[in-house]
Formats: sequence, structure tokens, C-alpha cells
Amino acid sequence: MTGAGLLAGWLNSLTNERRLSLHTLRAYEATGQRFLDFLSETHGRLADLPLLETLTPADFRAFLSARRADGLANISTARELSALRTFTAYLRDRHGAQVPGLEGVASPKVKKGLPRPMSPADARALADTTGEMHDEPWIQARDTAVLLLLYGSGLRIGEALGLTGAILPLAESLTVTGKGRKQRTIVLLPMVREAIDLYVKLCPYAPTREDPLFRGARGGPLADGVLRATLRKARVALGLPDSATPHALRHSFASHLLARGADLRTIQELLGHASLSSTQIYTSIDTARLLDVYKSAHPRG
Repeated sequence: MTGAGLLAGWLNSLTNERRLSLHTLRAYEATGQRFLDFLSETHGRLADLPLLETLTPADFRAFLSARRADGLANISTARELSALRTFTAYLRDRHGAQVPGLEGVASPKVKKGLPRPMSPADARALADTTGEMHDEPWIQARDTAVLLLLYGSGLRIGEALGLTGAILPLAESLTVTGKGRKQRTIVLLPMVREAIDLYVKLCPYAPTREDPLFRGARGGPLADGVLRATLRKARVALGLPDSATPHALRHSFASHLLARGADLRTIQELLGHASLSSTQIYTSIDTARLLDVYKSAHPRG
């Protein structure tokens, strides 16, 4: 079977069986295509199943070395290697192909950085100012509502933009579908409900159960790139750092809950993390903040 056919089958399995996000699928497809192109160039023939079965650790290391030469950081290189492991597992399980060369390749060490939460005042200011970047009142209300939803309920931006008119009228909580199509219940704070209600009232496109709740200027689904671009302008206007992103609002939600006594299990459920280890990073954030306060305030700090 050709490499193109194998790649198509792999992506189909990721879509229909593992139900990966569109963002992850695009990244995996790009990695797979780059790898097949690299093999064709270095071996002087089109990559197919017989060629893949002859690969050695040196082939994979050469590919990763080429990617580093392109300027890829360790964390991105590790992601590419993870995608290739998934691909070779698919070849083994579906086609009975053995690609042992990958077993001898270690992932690069990645320094795990901490998310940078914003203060509650900065988070609210960012949401409001992003909305104020527009002239249309309904678009102002839309952007503010989306960002307050990220900060007030801990949603991922994709989860927020995936909501439909079926959530209306709003209650004190709602069910969202996250990664892997796992569902969880989130709480809607009064300020979040008020912001969404104002947007719905001003929006010229009547909400329906099937259509996206948050609309673009022409009535289609709101693209996250449009929201991010406006947020960048607001971030500059407020003098906030580059780390003030939509995802930072989600981090801030978790960090502020932890600082106010919420337990990790509750935060895990609210964020939709599959494992507690993903949530435990927020304990490091809180400790880091305490150390900063101690060093700046203690007379012997």
C-alpha cells in the first residue's frame, strides 16, 4: 500500500475512532506528510509499507534532526515524535506491519513551563477591552461574552465557540462537550449569563438550536482566529504581556479557584481534564506565587 493510502487510513481512524480535535488532526496530518516526503527524498523512492518496515532508529533520528534544523523547539519535536508513534501503532494494528525502528528513539527533554494566570481585574479588563475594539454593539457584546465564558467557566476556546443556541435560555449550569467528546457540567456565573444574554439580545441573527451561538460578522460561525486577533490589539492597549491569551483565561479560572480553596478533584472536573496529573500543575502556580510574595515582602526575603 502506498504511503498516501496509509496516511489517509490513519487519519480516518483518528477521526472516527479516537475522535481527536480538528486542530490535532491537522497537526498529525502535517507530520505524517512531512515524514513520508522526507523518506521519499532520502531513500529515492515513494514511501510505501515495505519501505516503512525497513526503517531503523537512524531514519527517525534523521527526520527529527531535519525538523530541528528547521527551527523546531524540543516541545514541538516531541509532539512530532508522538504523532509518529501513533502512526506506527496504526500500521501494526491494522496492517500487521512491524516498524521497530521507532522503539529506539527517545523523546527530547521538555521543560514543563507553568501557565501564567492573570489577575481577576486584568481578566475582566481584557474581556471588556476586546469587545470595545469593535464599532458594532452586538460584536462588542459577543467578544466580551466569549472571553468572560472562558474566564468565568474555564472553557477552552473551541468549547465556547462550539456552543449552539440549544443552551438557551440559560440556566445556572450547562453541559459542554470537550476533548474526546467527553461531557461535563460547568457553572455559569451571573456575570457570564448577563454577558451572553446581552449578546443574544443585540445579535442580528436569531439563535436556533442547531446553529452556533456565537456568530461572525456575516452570520457564520465565529472563527477563533478573528477573536484572537482582536484580543491581541486589546492586550497591547492594556499593556498586558503576550501570555495574556484566551487559554490564559482558562488557566486563570483554575488558579483563582485553587487560591480560594477549591480542591483539585473539583477543578479537574470543571476543566474536563482526563487525569489529575494535568490539573496538579496549578499547585505549582500557587506555590510560585506564594514564593514571589514571600521574597518581596519578608524582611529577610
